[in-house]
Amino acid sequence: MLRKLFKFHGGVKPQTNKSESTTAPIGQVPLPDRLVIPLHQAVGGHPRPLVAPGDKVFKGQRIGGADGNLSSAVHASTSGIVRDVAPALMPHTSGLEALSVIVEPDGEDAWGPLERVNFRSTPPDELRDFLRDAGIVGLGGAVFPSYAKLKPGKEGHLKTLVINGAECEPFITCDDLLMRERAPEMLKGIVAMRHMLQAEEVLIGIEDNKPEAVAAVQAAIAASGETGIEAVAIPTRYPAGGAKQLIRVLTGIEVPHGRRSTDFGVQCFNVGTAFSIYEALEFGRPLVSRVVTVAGNVAHPRNYDVLIGTPMDHVVRLTAPRADTDRYIMGGPMMGVRLPRFDVPVVKATNCILVGSPALFPAPAPEMPCIRCGECAKACPADLAPFEMYWFSRAKNFGKAQEYHLFDCIECGCCSFVCPSHIPLVDYFRFSKSEIWAREREKEAADAARDRFEFKNFRQEREKQEKAEKLAAKAAATREKVATEGAAPATDATASAPPAAAPAKPKPSVDPAKLALIEAAMEKARLQKAQAAPKNTEVATPEIQAEMAAIDARRDAATKADKAPDTPPAGDA
Repeated sequence: MLRKLFKFHGGVKPQTNKSESTTAPIGQVPLPDRLVIPLHQAVGGHPRPLVAPGDKVFKGQRIGGADGNLSSAVHASTSGIVRDVAPALMPHTSGLEALSVIVEPDGEDAWGPLERVNFRSTPPDELRDFLRDAGIVGLGGAVFPSYAKLKPGKEGHLKTLVINGAECEPFITCDDLLMRERAPEMLKGIVAMRHMLQAEEVLIGIEDNKPEAVAAVQAAIAASGETGIEAVAIPTRYPAGGAKQLIRVLTGIEVPHGRRSTDFGVQCFNVGTAFSIYEALEFGRPLVSRVVTVAGNVAHPRNYDVLIGTPMDHVVRLTAPRADTDRYIMGGPMMGVRLPRFDVPVVKATNCILVGSPALFPAPAPEMPCIRCGECAKACPADLAPFEMYWFSRAKNFGKAQEYHLFDCIECGCCSFVCPSHIPLVDYFRFSKSEIWAREREKEAADAARDRFEFKNFRQEREKQEKAEKLAAKAAATREKVATEGAAPATDATASAPPAAAPAKPKPSVDPAKLALIEAAMEKARLQKAQAAPKNTEVATPEIQAEMAAIDARRDAATKADKAPDTPPAGDA
């Protein structure tokens, strides 16, 4: 019984150029003189370095620890000596650098201690942590940490696990060769993923221009005895390998903007990811190599199993590049990025090294004005209006571009491919996205600075208020103490005094708090004087000492007069 297939909107049919690199089996690459292993190779946080220059490392040893909620570990691709931990040029058009571990191989290619895991008897959370520490990421190009996707969602299970073997972009054949040669191993990884996701069925989508891969996977399924797994040949149409497009073709489900496929009971993984999960669980091997297609302006296009961190020119030399080579492209001609240098390292996202020349990739025709023909909208697999997004992106009206769902664009290049005006539409969309992200970062930084400023002001006001409350409480306690101590002598004096003949003129009242401060100041002065007295006594003459004693007597008499109660003297009776 044939499975019913569905169509997705748009798409194009460029020349595939795949047959040349599938005539030979997957080859091995000799060890280079050095490996440059970037610590940040996946979506999410930047792994922290775990080694230092001079350290001896083994193949598979963790050299970058996962950092944050969405991150993936990085490992040494071979055994050797760490020569440096420093920024190095990355395989990206921008020419940016990233912190990398530079390893000099010792030629032994010796594995370190490895730990195997039985996925059937291990709790799913422990399996996900194991895959995170093994550095397993999506090898279809997105390099999203796989452990974060291996969660069944709110329902606790999935209906369909989709495995992406479509490989729709021209020149790229790494998944095709992997399915032909390693289908049984890949299938074991799929079974483990199905167990973790509790999926009811598994659909492996493979474009129908890969009949050998379809046959190999179907034979592996039959030999395994597994049920509920099906290899499905789908029509060849770019970009059928996009996750949303493949889900649409196989299941008929269209995942809308802002929603996840798991909300509809579906999850999608690449065939290369399934194979790397098999190696991690079965042998304890972390992700230290991947299959890479080398094609284009070379004499012998082929697929190679390449260690992560290998310089790209070291790999390309095996295929005899032609003399007029002028560029390397990581990826295919539709979505690939031109590299800033030939010796940048192979990373986990490298599925193809496309060697270019002026003859193979001639200079684009001059850009002409948009004629609003609508061909880009017809070809867009995301069912967008690229010509509208183009106008607003060109005018830097990014808000309006977002209203036309700019971030739904998967940058597949179909619109640029069919544009009769030769407008590089995808470049405009990438520019708009980067500007919006930059402004969002600036806004977040400004908001964070404002929050810090407001909290600082709040803290200062709070401390000022607390200090005032403490001073007020201390003053109140002082006034209460003075009032309590002054009431008792006044009562005794009033009881013992003879009756007054006439009312006396009242004296002005003295603030008890002020009186307490005066007493404290006088007491401090007496203490200072007592401490200084021995020094003064040694040099003071008897006449000076007598004069000082008279001054003290007068001061004490004045103080006692101020403290006397408001009663008439005895002589007035």
